[in-house]
Amino acid sequence: MPSELPHPADTHAPPAAGQPAAGPPPTALPGGLPAAEVLEELRALRGSDAPTRGGRTFAYVYDAGIEGLDALAAAAYSEYATVNGLDMTVFPSVARLENDLIRAAAALLGAPGTQGTFTSGGTESILLAVKTARDHARAERGVREPELVLPSTAHAAFHKAAAYLGVEPVVVPVDRGTYRADAEATAAAVTERTALVVASAPSYAHGVIDPVAQIAGLAADRGVLCHVDACIGGWLLPYLRRAGREVPDFGMTVPGVTSLSVDLHKYGYADKGASVVLYRDAELRRYQYFAHAGWPGYPVVNPTVQGTKAAGLLAQAWAVLRHVGEDGYTALAGQVADASDRLLAGLRAVEGVRVLGEPEAGLVAFTLAAAEDAGGGGDLSLLLHLADEMRVRGWYLQPQLEFEGMPPNLHLTLTPATVGQVDALLADLAEALTAARALPPVQADPGLVELAAGLDPSTLGPEEVSAVLAYAGLGGGEDGDARLPQRMAPVLVLLDALPQALQERLLSEFVGSVFRI
Repeated sequence: MPSELPHPADTHAPPAAGQPAAGPPPTALPGGLPAAEVLEELRALRGSDAPTRGGRTFAYVYDAGIEGLDALAAAAYSEYATVNGLDMTVFPSVARLENDLIRAAAALLGAPGTQGTFTSGGTESILLAVKTARDHARAERGVREPELVLPSTAHAAFHKAAAYLGVEPVVVPVDRGTYRADAEATAAAVTERTALVVASAPSYAHGVIDPVAQIAGLAADRGVLCHVDACIGGWLLPYLRRAGREVPDFGMTVPGVTSLSVDLHKYGYADKGASVVLYRDAELRRYQYFAHAGWPGYPVVNPTVQGTKAAGLLAQAWAVLRHVGEDGYTALAGQVADASDRLLAGLRAVEGVRVLGEPEAGLVAFTLAAAEDAGGGGDLSLLLHLADEMRVRGWYLQPQLEFEGMPPNLHLTLTPATVGQVDALLADLAEALTAARALPPVQADPGLVELAAGLDPSTLGPEEVSAVLAYAGLGGGEDGDARLPQRMAPVLVLLDALPQALQERLLSEFVGSVFRI
């Protein structure tokens, strides 16, 4: 009997010419680790992330600042972690939880007859609203090549939905002074092919509310559906009104509004993965559903894009809303308004700072005027240096690049947790601005920009894309993994100078390099 058995890989036929020799099969998982060790590893990984609590990350994070709220959400999720939201006939409590949430959203934003669905986030809510409008236009008006009319400030999720669903986006410029959608220009863009018209309450980029009543009314006059993207403001604006602020009507009570999206994981302060899409009635909502009985398995009915759904996300959102309650949300909205007032006053007192538009819903965007243009467009290099300097000081402000004459800016999302941080933010901002002004301007290489203008992104090979990424500072490290530079100003200045199609290709390739094994 041989003293050593060959490895299973050694018993395979020799590799074909030009192919690498086969090695031992990869190990998918460790043999098994103690729970404490696994959790410790997760905590260590989180150490490199931006903080999600404490009010210093001014994008992606919505912090109510309520002690115990995170624990409640986690406990509620745990109660439903093993429940599959796919089939409410097996898990009837799922229907009860969702109906409660939709009832609450309809009471806040709806009208008699309003129906809705719980979704995984604003993007899914928007995708479902576009799908509903597309199918409604096909069935009711015979539209075969549907269009989606939207302002240039509408969220990118609408373009994603259009790309997924074969709908042609028709983009309408916004007012360059207010950054609000132009109702008359929107109406002029409506054709016999229009399936849906979009308005925002507010738009993400600048935090301003579009003239919803005008846009919806004009759409209704043409027999076209109108969706209001209230993913950001839907759970904040009504409570701002309760707290004494003036807020224009934007919900389902506005004539002509036929659907609306609102995220509960934003100003509802639920954990990520919680949104609602509302429709004027159940008849319209049925175009959202997918049903299929033409296979040998169980009959399938999916209200959302997902089939199997994590019921824990539904449960935690339900628990958070019930715990905070009407009075709690009113108080939290008042805190956001207070933080916004103090931040706007502080920003406007800084020389060279210009707030864009009239923010109305917790979002603020500001630019820095170039020294020779105190009232005009933003100084991109200085603005991005400022963002880097603020990050060094522990703050995250979100850079937004120039688009169609709208200046580059820094975007801030205000939450109750930022109320106590506004003064510290403004103090660090003044210090960071002084430091940024002392740095040399960053400029894109004119030769590279000229070369890029003649490139066809669709024909670039992997090596060419990798070379451009490396030049931009997004190349891999010694281990081949993607790396982000410590300062993003040089990267973003270069991206800003490139054509949109090339930007999109490079960004996609970069993300692909991050998520690779």
